[in-house]
Amino acid sequence: MNVGIGLPIGDPATLLTWARRADAGPFSTLGLLDRLVYDNPEPLVALAVLAGATHRVRVQTEVLLAPLRDTALLAKQAATLDRMTGGRLVLGLGIGGRADDHQVTGVDLRTRGRRLDEQMAVLRRLWSGEPYGDGVGPIGPAPARPGGPEVLFGGFRPAALERVARWGDGFLAAAPPSWAGTLFDTVRTSWTAHGRTGAPRLVAQVNVALGPDDVIEDARTNMHAYYHFTGTPDRMVSGLLTTPKSIRDAIRAFENLGADEVMLYCYGVDPNQVDRLAEVV
Repeated sequence: MNVGIGLPIGDPATLLTWARRADAGPFSTLGLLDRLVYDNPEPLVALAVLAGATHRVRVQTEVLLAPLRDTALLAKQAATLDRMTGGRLVLGLGIGGRADDHQVTGVDLRTRGRRLDEQMAVLRRLWSGEPYGDGVGPIGPAPARPGGPEVLFGGFRPAALERVARWGDGFLAAAPPSWAGTLFDTVRTSWTAHGRTGAPRLVAQVNVALGPDDVIEDARTNMHAYYHFTGTPDRMVSGLLTTPKSIRDAIRAFENLGADEVMLYCYGVDPNQVDRLAEVV
């Protein structure tokens, strides 16, 4: 099973250090979350920079809020990054739930799921080299991976889980092992029901911080701020894993559930965590 690193958003200037260390270590993927009305780097721009500074690791959005973006431009951006990285892009997509993100882009929060489905039909068509339509030709470049970059969907509701089988290549589960197993089973069942061959790629995510007390406190502070909108940030912070044993146990639990990859998501900005986590892995 692969293990990746979810990058912190607190200090974009440190991300090159994170990326280079991860690329030199045992990690498979670099992940980066997406928000608009927040103090975080734009993920496609940031991952393009990090991809240029690395040679091996995949670069993955966790998750890109596609409904906030123009579909044709997103198709071109993703295909460009996939092509220029030799197929190292993994496009994790979701609908988001923050009203302010949708307000500033003029996207109706109530119809964001429907919009994502409509976007996927267009994205898949454009990545396959077909014309946009209505007298408009194709939009290149062709992605490195035929049909477009690997697409994972995040979410918890039935429509989000079914979207994996309809449009995607796999599922991104931001849930603990006690909950993720049921989500994995639902995704697998839907995959079979839609006549898909093979199996969906299953990617889990756990929040971690490893190091001295100040590193852990930095992570807790950043997590609390990020999840403040939920009204229950303390509950989210309480799930932060801060010891080698707890992190190993979580990786093992997800492996037993059949996960293909676990993303160790970091909120503390200290890049020395990459080396500490490498020892755990």
